[in-house]
Amino acid sequence: MTTASSENAPAPFDMVGYGYALAGAVLFSTKGIFAKLAYAEGASTEMVMALRMLIAVPVYLVILIMLLRRGDKRLGLLTPKRILAGMAVGTMGYYVSSYLDFAGLAFVDAQYERLVLFTYPFFVFFFGVWFFGDRMKWRLIPPMLITYSGLLVIFGWSLAVRPDGLMIGTLLVLGSAIVFALYQHLARREMLIVGSALFTCVGMATAGVFAIGQSLVISGVSGFTELSPSIWFYGVMLGVFGTILPSFLLNAGIARIGARATSSTASFGPIATIALAVIILGEAFTIYHAIGTALVLLGSSLFAGSERKAASTGK
Repeated sequence: MTTASSENAPAPFDMVGYGYALAGAVLFSTKGIFAKLAYAEGASTEMVMALRMLIAVPVYLVILIMLLRRGDKRLGLLTPKRILAGMAVGTMGYYVSSYLDFAGLAFVDAQYERLVLFTYPFFVFFFGVWFFGDRMKWRLIPPMLITYSGLLVIFGWSLAVRPDGLMIGTLLVLGSAIVFALYQHLARREMLIVGSALFTCVGMATAGVFAIGQSLVISGVSGFTELSPSIWFYGVMLGVFGTILPSFLLNAGIARIGARATSSTASFGPIATIALAVIILGEAFTIYHAIGTALVLLGSSLFAGSERKAASTGK
């Protein structure tokens, strides 16, 4: 007989789940670098999105075929309603959120974009409280304020030095963070039913159709044939290291430890982006960037620590 204490006991710390989430966050952070490099070669936002999916979608389709041939026990759960739900949620996370992010990257630096996008765990938290029955934890508010104060420092510096497009770029990336946070909650519910691999294949393939179709409408087939080899190279890198690998790692993390816990492991993403942006893109890293980044990472670390403590104690 199961006792009340055992039913309410907190889940053990899942090192594998946190490892998946951390690796996914770091790899996802490279997409801004590859996108910026492609923009510098003259590629449009829509074309970069399409190249990313041209590389990624065939991989997901192959994996989906393998799952179908293997006879995964969850295939029976792929009802038309479930497939449509996976397509809709996948489009939200891999097309809408990504498009807002890539569009914002055309206006702001890669390191600032990553720091703004890094606020998505806060939206995951609030959406959980407002719509998904999570408990409000007021001790998480101060870390959020610290993080946003760091963003304001860098925003203020950018406003004084390079104001053009800063506001629209910030709003686009912030919109991406909001959409991605909602996606994480909805995705977890789908993955608990059909599994992370099936969900990722269905969702990413659908998002790919939208992204490639959008580019074809705007530029036609000739838009792809006229691309330089360097743009194709950045597209391949973006598809493999900025899309395929991190999407499976992140979704595996969500399936094992949940949306809120997964979002709390993203601390290393901005650090990787900042280092790559300074070294590869030659972006500035001033004392204001250092102060702002330190505040963002401090606030996010305090937030993640509170989340992990809550997960380990069940409070």
